[in-house]
Amino acid sequence: MNRKSLREQIFKLLFRTEFNDPAQMQDQLQFFFESGDMTVTDRDREYITQKCTSIVEKIPEIDRILDEKLEGWTVSRLPMVELAVLRLGTYEILYDDSVPTGVAINEAVELGKKFGEDGSGAFINGVLAGVNGKERSGKRASSDESTGAGKFSKGSVSERKGETYITRRI
Repeated sequence: MNRKSLREQIFKLLFRTEFNDPAQMQDQLQFFFESGDMTVTDRDREYITQKCTSIVEKIPEIDRILDEKLEGWTVSRLPMVELAVLRLGTYEILYDDSVPTGVAINEAVELGKKFGEDGSGAFINGVLAGVNGKERSGKRASSDESTGAGKFSKGSVSERKGETYITRRI
């Protein structure tokens, strides 16, 4: 499997954490791989399992960071698809040095567009841009912070429409 396909499988497993007790996740991993929906190599299975386990272990910390970045939202109010995508993206930005930040954000946006509600991609982009700008500022300077764009990318305006953020280019 390529990295994009592996990331999608990790997302699907993370989505299951909302419906299962953390103690049941080992059983969920087994069911997931035995479902017959996909064929994975032992190496892919190990990668998916390790990364999902690492993310689940960091959920309290990731959720704390997300709660700080969400404006008008809390982690507990987020739709489950968007929450799983944001957890995966935040983990990749902050803890997985093998994934470039831009790739982590872009792939999270694509997962949001594929599995989430209308406007999810823009919402995910905005939240993860904030995570990247604030949390990595100690590691490297963020152009978003210096330009004041922090939450959303340059050349765009975001506004809240009901429970969704809409981003449009200007």
